[in-house]
Amino acid sequence: MNTLLRSKFVYALTLVLVVQAALFYSASHGENTPLPAPLIAFPLTVGSWNMTQEGVIDPETRDILKADDLMSRVYRGPEGGAELFIAYFKTQREGQSPHSPKNCLPGSGWQTVSPESGRVDVPVPDGSIHINRFVVSKGEAQSVVYYWYQQQGRVIADEFTAKFYLVSDSIRRHRSDAALVRVVVPTAPNAVQRAEKVGADFIGTVYPVVKTFLPQ
Repeated sequence: MNTLLRSKFVYALTLVLVVQAALFYSASHGENTPLPAPLIAFPLTVGSWNMTQEGVIDPETRDILKADDLMSRVYRGPEGGAELFIAYFKTQREGQSPHSPKNCLPGSGWQTVSPESGRVDVPVPDGSIHINRFVVSKGEAQSVVYYWYQQQGRVIADEFTAKFYLVSDSIRRHRSDAALVRVVVPTAPNAVQRAEKVGADFIGTVYPVVKTFLPQ
């Protein structure tokens, strides 16, 4: 009986996914949502944070990501440094979609430190944003990683929620544009809380600017 119920559930879930995919591809035909400005125009100074390094994204990584625009920079503030990475996708119809850092970083040799993971609320002007946070390590090096999906004015932490809005927006708005925003703060194993403070300050400072660079 359990096997029968399980089979029916798998069949129903598969059917829903097929219908969603069909609606997505038919509804998003011809879309192409540009950025308000190219990411290279992102300010070199934001509040008390100044860019110290422009990241180089190699051709192989660009080919894997398939993003329409990319930015990787290191900024430094009064209490420490943070890396800001943004990948923007005009459409997700042709195999282009944001890659979760939880899948990408292990491929680069970084491992998640358990149980230092989950979602957090980070204060920003006029409220807070609910985003992903986890700690990774490679040898003796550690970093606190924050990321979220910026999707047509929304901040989304959950990948499944992002997929839901992808289908919904494709049907209602004929759009599937989205961005991945990632912030990485290097830390020592015994200084994670200090790195979290640096990360929260950096995100709170740059988030209003990030919003203006991505379609609403």
